[in-house]
Amino acid sequence: MGQGKSQFSEEELQDYEDLTYFTKKEVLYAHQKFKALAPEKVGHNKNAKLPMAKILQYPELRVNPFRDRICKVFSSSNDGDCTFEDFLDMMSVFSETAPKAVKAEHAFRIFDFDGDDMIGVSDLREVIKRLCGPEHKLSDSEIQQLVQNVLEEADLDDDGALSFAEFEHIIDKSSDFCHSFRIRL
Repeated sequence: MGQGKSQFSEEELQDYEDLTYFTKKEVLYAHQKFKALAPEKVGHNKNAKLPMAKILQYPELRVNPFRDRICKVFSSSNDGDCTFEDFLDMMSVFSETAPKAVKAEHAFRIFDFDGDDMIGVSDLREVIKRLCGPEHKLSDSEIQQLVQNVLEEADLDDDGALSFAEFEHIIDKSSDFCHSFRIRL
């Protein structure tokens, strides 16, 4: 592995391989990508925590409408700042090899803006606004109609919100979910 190049022991690499959907080589590559975000910080300290603003410089996150939510969901401190382990966990879940169930669980957390373990009307409104982007303004009535359509389709118990089970049911019917819930290393 070239100990001069790696900041990790063989045991650490093995642990990362066991705890993620990555090989040791991919773990080292992920660390290179993380280090490139702030070489002055990470180069001297493999346990460095980068502010969310630095993590958002990762090309695929920079253009993602849920970039701040992604960082907060994977941040061990829940503030969007990420250690390498947080970053590795995020990249692992967004990898092609992560199971659909793991991706669904994290997608649910990303879309649950208020953190109440349900995707309610306010969460759905926020998802729609972010997906449309600032340049495509929808009227409040159009957004409300879309929210209503989602709830009519997915809210099986008619409680006005989506539980994780209801969300997972929709994900199961989506053939391209795994393909779209992906970030390349």
